[in-house]
Amino acid sequence: MSGRELIGCGLMALGALLTLLAGLGLVRMPDLYTRMSATSKASTLGAALLVLGAALVFGTEPSVARAIAVIAFVMLTAPIAAHRIGRAGYVTGVRPWEGTHHDDLRGRLRSDGGEGPPGEQAGG
Repeated sequence: MSGRELIGCGLMALGALLTLLAGLGLVRMPDLYTRMSATSKASTLGAALLVLGAALVFGTEPSVARAIAVIAFVMLTAPIAAHRIGRAGYVTGVRPWEGTHHDDLRGRLRSDGGEGPPGEQAGG
């Protein structure tokens, strides 16, 4: 096995471990928001490492180009999706875990998802 393939296998193993940790975070965390935080960060990096490792193992230019495109897509979309899911949960009434000490959005979001205190209409 060449050095490039060995590094690729190591990256894939690390990516699989991070993806496993994301799954454990999904099961172990107490509320939607901490679950979103744990899974979005770990699974995004895990998927990127898996794809990068596969690109190194295959080593052809088309596979590397596809890997870069996939990594860019995952890195751009996963955090935005996690943010939108968390915001939708907050707006629909999913409250943070009782052990949460700080809520930056309390009193700032309306039930329709707009900014401002609840009951305030946008655009006057």
